[in-house]
Amino acid sequence: MPISIHTAVAASVGLLGLLVLGAGTPAGVVVPTPVGRSSAASAAVAALAISPCPSGTLPDVDVCVHVSNNGARAAESVVNAQRDVQDKRVVYDQIPRRPDRPAEYSAYRYPVACDACVVSGYDLDRPDERQRRGKRLRQVGHGAIDLSAPRAAPVTLVELEHQQGPADLVYVGPLFGTTVVTLHRVREANESRDYIVILGHLEAAAPGLTDRPGSPLLSDQLLGYVGDSGSPGLVHLHLEIRRVREGVDAKKLAPATLVDGANTVACDPRNLLPLK
Repeated sequence: MPISIHTAVAASVGLLGLLVLGAGTPAGVVVPTPVGRSSAASAAVAALAISPCPSGTLPDVDVCVHVSNNGARAAESVVNAQRDVQDKRVVYDQIPRRPDRPAEYSAYRYPVACDACVVSGYDLDRPDERQRRGKRLRQVGHGAIDLSAPRAAPVTLVELEHQQGPADLVYVGPLFGTTVVTLHRVREANESRDYIVILGHLEAAAPGLTDRPGSPLLSDQLLGYVGDSGSPGLVHLHLEIRRVREGVDAKKLAPATLVDGANTVACDPRNLLPLK
């Protein structure tokens, strides 16, 4: 229902009154000093500058209308580069975190029960020298996030922000150890785009899942169990989200080509994971 902009302004004037009475300026609020106006007019301008419409609404003439939340602003891919383990320069596309999405990993819901469990984050947007490296790593940089969880902890389907319809099962089998890949259609900037979610290093896929490639999945459906397949001794869940390039049918890709930059683009998972 539209909200009268006068109601919103009245509330803002009330906030201004608190400031005048000595309550102090709320953190992050800057009250401008109008020039060449009467005190009443100045108060009105200051009130409008603080908050003409409540959060989640926009002004439309003299009312505040609720903003439809059926699609996020799309984050576009940018080019970055790194030196790989052979010291060769590699140039790649990647989609960094949108500025409007929280930087804190604790703000998001994950396929496993998680409380401060992110042990390695997304870093393909960082300069080469700040990307992940290590003696035991076969690749430089990290286009996913790693979640610490007990062995055999259940891994369930998480619907992405602005997802349209159910996710589909794309692949179950070896990729990052034992891996499950799901396909999600997401509404972004008034168009639909496909994303794949890769869940790797599983102890095992959920029973019966291997017999259902291409089938729709239920929200919170069991997909597998946390393990260390492909990463012996390092029990964790590899969670990777990639945007499918235009014209590519992810369901027809061979498993190894699901992570080929010609077919899909690495994306900071915080752009798509649901908030808590």
